[in-house]
Amino acid sequence: MGKATGFLEYARSENPFRDADARLKDYHDLHFPQSPEVRYAQAARCMDCGVPFCQSDFGCPLHNLIPEWNDLLCQGMEREALARLLQTAPFPEFTGRVCPALCEKACNLADDGVTNRDNELYLIETGFSKGWMHPRIPAIRSGKTIAVIGSGPAGLSAADYLNQAGHTVTVIERDDRPGGLLMYGIPNMKLPKTIVERRIRLMEEEGIAFQLSTEADPVLLTPYDAVLLCCGSRKPRSLPVEHLDAKGVIYAVSYLKEATRSILAGASPSVTAQGKHVVVVGGGDTGNDCVGTALRQGAAFVTQLEMMPQAPSARLSSNPWPEWPRILRTDYGQQEAIARQGCDPRFYETTVKSIQVNAANQVCAIQTVRLAMSPERRPVPVPGSEQILPCDLLLIAAGFTGCEEETPARFLITPDHRGRCMPSDGSHYLGGKLFSAGDMRTGQSLVVRALADGRAAGKEISQWLLVQ
Repeated sequence: MGKATGFLEYARSENPFRDADARLKDYHDLHFPQSPEVRYAQAARCMDCGVPFCQSDFGCPLHNLIPEWNDLLCQGMEREALARLLQTAPFPEFTGRVCPALCEKACNLADDGVTNRDNELYLIETGFSKGWMHPRIPAIRSGKTIAVIGSGPAGLSAADYLNQAGHTVTVIERDDRPGGLLMYGIPNMKLPKTIVERRIRLMEEEGIAFQLSTEADPVLLTPYDAVLLCCGSRKPRSLPVEHLDAKGVIYAVSYLKEATRSILAGASPSVTAQGKHVVVVGGGDTGNDCVGTALRQGAAFVTQLEMMPQAPSARLSSNPWPEWPRILRTDYGQQEAIARQGCDPRFYETTVKSIQVNAANQVCAIQTVRLAMSPERRPVPVPGSEQILPCDLLLIAAGFTGCEEETPARFLITPDHRGRCMPSDGSHYLGGKLFSAGDMRTGQSLVVRALADGRAAGKEISQWLLVQ
């Protein structure tokens, strides 16, 4: 390596957050970038590992060549490092912002791992700023045409792979803008939409066509040689209570989508948290994004309910390295709630027992109940633990139960019991000329896993087309 003792000489230094009070006033990027010198030093912390777990299945679904591009970066060979990164990573500008950095926790430095995500983001943003990111237009076209349904992470990744293989690719998206989850499911401060739009423009220059505001129709797809369904896992998990149809009860993705639409249009959102008592049901990334968005909209107070117990502050012996550490984390939205409200917004082992509405069918309060784990390891209500919380806006961020029924039904596909369109042999091939990829195939997962699955589907389709 360029600096064999770097991990001993340099402390870990992540890109710092902007001050919570300041960033709550806008929807700009959450972090400050650091200087090239800091990034070189951070890359120098990467060790000459005999077995680099960072690029294993534990660490990176894309199997990025992390030690190799860290070695180049620490020597100041930025362009060469970027080229090595782009061999495996289709969109580092996305993963460098929203990936949970599995690789850093699988690093041989364990919980003091190398800042691979920030290094990756530095490389790709340097590439764009210095004009190194040019359209890669295939010299030869195969004559094969492919429709990719859905422009989220899996769809874009597959389209990129298939286009580079020389096929003619059309991405069909039902929304008015391409990007899927990247555009409308992740808030602007976490992934600025200018970054998504920049990549879409580059893909268009490379020959990929985007057909927007279009529903997938088997009849319209007849002319294509192959069709890849990347429609996501978008069926939200509900709550077993009445009054889910009340005004002010909204699923998280719908809320986040409307918030992003309003920012892009420079208009007021049709659903806003301004001046309201907001309760977010769900302790995951989407729930945290709802907390951060509601605070920016001027919520009076935000509470977040989590069914599971509070995670431990350190790894348990049952959760050894290099597994992902299942420990307590306080994400940006929760940090902002603490700064604004003076307390952590999270209530653990708690769920909604009932929704209270007024005469206008508007939610006005919720009744919560504490949960305890039964001997069968199932959360059950604790009698007498009920509590009333004021609530003008209830955001349900309880995860997803699979793909929406309409698309599989349209293509005569029967999802499995988890709502996934995954072939029984584990491949991407559904039959005829139809394939699936991403969350629609695997179930709800990470952006980086969807990117990897999209690339794998692209490879499988290319091989399939060779024998057709």
